[in-house]
Amino acid sequence: MTDCIFCAIVAGQSPASVVLDEPDVLAFMDIRPFTPGHLLVIPKRHASGLAQLDPEDGAKVFAAGQRIATAMRASELPIEGVNMFLADGVAAGQEVFHVHLHLVPRTAGDGFGIRAHWQTPNRTVLDGTAATIRTAVESHRS
Repeated sequence: MTDCIFCAIVAGQSPASVVLDEPDVLAFMDIRPFTPGHLLVIPKRHASGLAQLDPEDGAKVFAAGQRIATAMRASELPIEGVNMFLADGVAAGQEVFHVHLHLVPRTAGDGFGIRAHWQTPNRTVLDGTAATIRTAVESHRS
């Protein structure tokens, strides 16, 4: 995909600070890091969102992320934890429309976090929402 910056990185047409280059997956440093060491793991095959992502590619992205997160903890970076974050869609904060998994190294007080107005639904509401999602999952089985 020629207008996708991540596809251009995969093709070697745009620069990246590469951490991992495998046949189906590429990991590189985020150019706007939340914390030092923040990087992205992407499938080399373009998928604009999770609905377009081949499940095997998704498994490879997550497996690479898990290996890298483990390696980060063994590195010389100051890391007390790692967040894995994937935004799917504009409302979720996705800015580049090529699936990418953020790996964000964490230390106490680093300022990164998810801020939300936590809800406290009752069991009836939770059960109803679960039923709605379950119906959708069952109708989208391959």
